[in-house]
Amino acid sequence: MGQLRQETDPGEAGLDTAALHRLDRHFVRHVDEGRLPGFLLSVARGGRVAHLTAYGLRDIAAGLPVEPDTLWRIYSMTKPVTAVAVLMLVEEGGLALDDPLERHLPAFAAPRVYESGSGADVRTRPAAGPILIRHLLSHTAGLTFGFYHRHPVDALYREAGLEYSVPPGAGLAETVDLYARMPLQFDPGTRWNYSVASNVLGRVVEVVSGRPLDAFFATRILDPLGMTDTGFHIGPEQAPRLAELYGEREDGGVEPVPGLPVHGRPRFLSGSGGLVSSAFDFHRFMELLRRGGELDGTRLLSPGTVAEMTRNQLPGSAILRDFGTAVHQEPGNDGLGFGYNVSVVVDPSRTAAPSSQGTYGWTGAATTAFWVDPRHDFTVQFMSQVRPRTLKVFPELRRLVHAALRD
Repeated sequence: MGQLRQETDPGEAGLDTAALHRLDRHFVRHVDEGRLPGFLLSVARGGRVAHLTAYGLRDIAAGLPVEPDTLWRIYSMTKPVTAVAVLMLVEEGGLALDDPLERHLPAFAAPRVYESGSGADVRTRPAAGPILIRHLLSHTAGLTFGFYHRHPVDALYREAGLEYSVPPGAGLAETVDLYARMPLQFDPGTRWNYSVASNVLGRVVEVVSGRPLDAFFATRILDPLGMTDTGFHIGPEQAPRLAELYGEREDGGVEPVPGLPVHGRPRFLSGSGGLVSSAFDFHRFMELLRRGGELDGTRLLSPGTVAEMTRNQLPGSAILRDFGTAVHQEPGNDGLGFGYNVSVVVDPSRTAAPSSQGTYGWTGAATTAFWVDPRHDFTVQFMSQVRPRTLKVFPELRRLVHAALRD
């Protein structure tokens, strides 16, 4: 178990101390007003942590504080880890980005695309082409989430028991086979729709490597990087450090809500959102990416592969707000492209908050976020544990962090 610590003075790292105090005060106010239970925030420059704040409670009822070694359900921040796993197998020759998915998962042969109708009256047609591995990594495969409630295919996912991506009690293999029976929303490669694609990729990792997803992650990524607090479940000795999961109430307060089971190995190993991690561990993962695939002498990916992962992979350098399906055509997606399981700033003049060209990262469903800014050589992570309704912390987080940069 490692513990994140501040390693350098903000001024020496080119950060403005007064602006960092404003940043802290903003989120302290969220906690004091009951909108967040607590949070952890770190800013690092050149790999050295120059600002670290832990405030509030990880468990309100028990009165336990957020500490540097608190454990967090990082949900969709799992996806970049899954991308690294897939890209490692690509580099090793186990699969290729342009492999048809059916080569590894035959259930996805001859995909069909939604054409019209709903429920039992849905009409489909053959897809114009196969789903490729790169389509899954860039969320252009045509898959969806059942909880969107925006498209007839979303409803088909719910009818199949997939509103929350997995039927009760199901494992990864049987769940992915169920995805394969669903029609696609669009021809692969023609639109962007955030989806269950990373669960499919998790199954691809299992088939190609011949190992369960948790075993591959542990032996090939987490253990080599020293991420000893990260995994799909926690042990009894870790349980006291796990933050309680909360949901935002209609009045803006928070209350405990159920989350993914993490006490004991889950049957469903979600490459989309199943990991628990710590600030120390995720700092190390960000460092792996910032350093081009290497950390402390351990290389997992080549610099060229990391560069491909973190550049815009949408056709014609498209913007998410323009290329995405209806549910994604929102201001927060303006100016952003998408790489392999990370968003990428393509046009800083259009982003909802100040950003630098080429900045990449992602968020998690329980108010967690990270990004890497190659231009300014810094990394940021924010950890809390609230499933929001209307709470939006990330635009302000980006604005306030950006204001702290002096050079």
